[in-house]
Amino acid sequence: MKNYIENPLVKKLLIVFAALVIFYILMNYFVMPWYVSSPELQVPKVVGLNEANAQSALKNVDLNPIISDTSYDEQFPKGTVIYQSPKAGNIVKQGRNVYLFISGGEQTVQAPLLRGKSILDAKFTLERLGLNLGRVDSVASNDPQNVIVIQQYQPGTQLKKGDSVNVSISVGQAIGSITVPNLIGKSLNDAEKILADSSLKVGKISFQKSFSLLPNTVLDQYPSKGNKLNPGDSVDLFVTKTDDSNFDKNNEGY
Repeated sequence: MKNYIENPLVKKLLIVFAALVIFYILMNYFVMPWYVSSPELQVPKVVGLNEANAQSALKNVDLNPIISDTSYDEQFPKGTVIYQSPKAGNIVKQGRNVYLFISGGEQTVQAPLLRGKSILDAKFTLERLGLNLGRVDSVASNDPQNVIVIQQYQPGTQLKKGDSVNVSISVGQAIGSITVPNLIGKSLNDAEKILADSSLKVGKISFQKSFSLLPNTVLDQYPSKGNKLNPGDSVDLFVTKTDDSNFDKNNEGY
């Protein structure tokens, strides 16, 4: 009998059997009675609350909030709960985990660089990002014909999926008697004076956010310096604006 018990296989079987007996005793006399006797409560509704308030609401009724995932949802502001499991109204035991799914807000993408591309290339580039090609204007330029020389939004500007981007393509060099001055880096007031001295005027002003340059600083211009224009022609300007409350990309001169 002693030799039989010392057999390695028999030892393993005895250990497994003993573990099962201990597990049964723990479950039957400790875990299950505790679980059955635990108070039950109704899961509160936390969908629509921000993450912090949702966690507080669950902890206040002795439930355990767990952030499960974050996903984009246009219907819920960023940081709010869009789904909970178990759902509101379910009866659960005290201490139960409640899994929360948080909104990442409306998905945005960065405006790509379109200057120098053909209309077809720009269209494909925008569509890959979920954006659309908007209005296409034609302007005189020293750049080759049929390439994009102006885009509505500077590369890196955050746009919503489905937004449209207007562009201007080159029709070749303009014929005129006045050389366009360099306005980049000038203040808007100085640019207006320089253009007036050259018998030119300011055209469309497109505002772009900037956190490194002073407001009303010229970032870009069209036509660019060196182009030829006629007296009274306009030069479009891209100008910095740091006041977010007044910044509206839908009113940037397009």
